Amino acid sequence: MPTQDDLKDTGLRVTAPRVKILNLFQQGQRVHLSAEEVHRQLLLADADVGLATVYRVLSQFEQAGLLTRSHFESGKSVYELNEGDHHDHLVCLDCGRVEEFVDSEIEKRQKTIAKQRGFDLRDHALSLYANCTKPQCPHR
Repeated sequence: MPTQDDLKDTGLRVTAPRVKILNLFQQGQRVHLSAEEVHRQLLLADADVGLATVYRVLSQFEQAGLLTRSHFESGKSVYELNEGDHHDHLVCLDCGRVEEFVDSEIEKRQKTIAKQRGFDLRDHALSLYANCTKPQCPHR
């Protein structure tokens, strides 16, 4: 999990907005946050950080490798801590909730398919879009 020392190691100064945003990702209940959600959570915590600053910090964190950005069907970018492990995503088409999962069989199958078709797989992103059936989905 990235720390304030990681900010320094990537050449970023340790500033209050950067620390507050990093803490949101480290301690938040939701792991995938849009810039608007980060801004809203900062406002709820009485942190005086503007939306433009949030966008700038998220971009800096992504470039520094502290966060990864994903684009889902909603058209919005969401960010999550870059913890170095590969995982795939399930995305609810109703509420937009994102859940991570890892499945070794899916991983093996993707590599096999790529190899069979003459590709040397370097990276991939799998997102499954569905309607969640969990009680917390507001559209259920």
